[in-house]
Amino acid sequence: MPCYKIVHADGRLGGFGGGISDKIRRLRNDGIHVHNRRLVDFDNHFYDDFRTTYPLRILRAEQISLSKKVQLVDEAQEIDTIAGIDVAYPDSEFEDACGACAIFDYRTKQLIDTHLVYAKTDFPFISTYFSYRELPIVERLMNHVTVKPSVLLLDGNGILHPYRCGFASHAGLRLDIPTIGVAKTLLYGTVKGGLVTINDESRGYALSLKGTKPVFVSPGHLVSLPRSRTIVQTISHFKNPEPLRVAHRCAKEELLEHRELVA
Repeated sequence: MPCYKIVHADGRLGGFGGGISDKIRRLRNDGIHVHNRRLVDFDNHFYDDFRTTYPLRILRAEQISLSKKVQLVDEAQEIDTIAGIDVAYPDSEFEDACGACAIFDYRTKQLIDTHLVYAKTDFPFISTYFSYRELPIVERLMNHVTVKPSVLLLDGNGILHPYRCGFASHAGLRLDIPTIGVAKTLLYGTVKGGLVTINDESRGYALSLKGTKPVFVSPGHLVSLPRSRTIVQTISHFKNPEPLRVAHRCAKEELLEHRELVA
């Protein structure tokens, strides 16, 4: 099935790596009419006679299984270094994404080292399945690090996830390292008094510094709930904790420089 023929169940076009105009052009070349970014006469074009192994169901079952292995205990009694990893994406899905890791001294809050990698992302962005998109890049970055950091911060969620196994939890289990998720938006849950709960269970915090919009902090693995907030507060000067802020900047700048070189 060509990917330009994959649309939403209500006929909306959705995205396409070559851009929405190219998707419309390809569909029209196949005799499929589009109006206001929706398929015309959608029912006559809808195709459901195919076999599937339901891969998302398999991955969901894996998340549920992994969630039972997450440990909310403080593995690192003394924190020497703390790292943040972020990934920047190009305009085209067919080009490599850039992942950056920024490592800080936890006590002095000084940047120690940075690492960069380029890699393709073979998994699409699907809400609650984010780890399957970025975890391969995180693993490549961690393979470049000479000394494993005491704690790893990731741009995503830990147990603040409907199935209790977000990006940071999955990465912590895979890498066997204390992890904390720091998300820019609330994926799931209810916020009350700075605490985020899911089904009446405390899962994370809405943390705001100096009147900024909050980030949503949750333990991933080998970090307790209260300490996840303390660590993020300690290493933050602005909205995002420094390791993630610097990693984000490095990845964006590197991607921009690479784009200018190949232009």
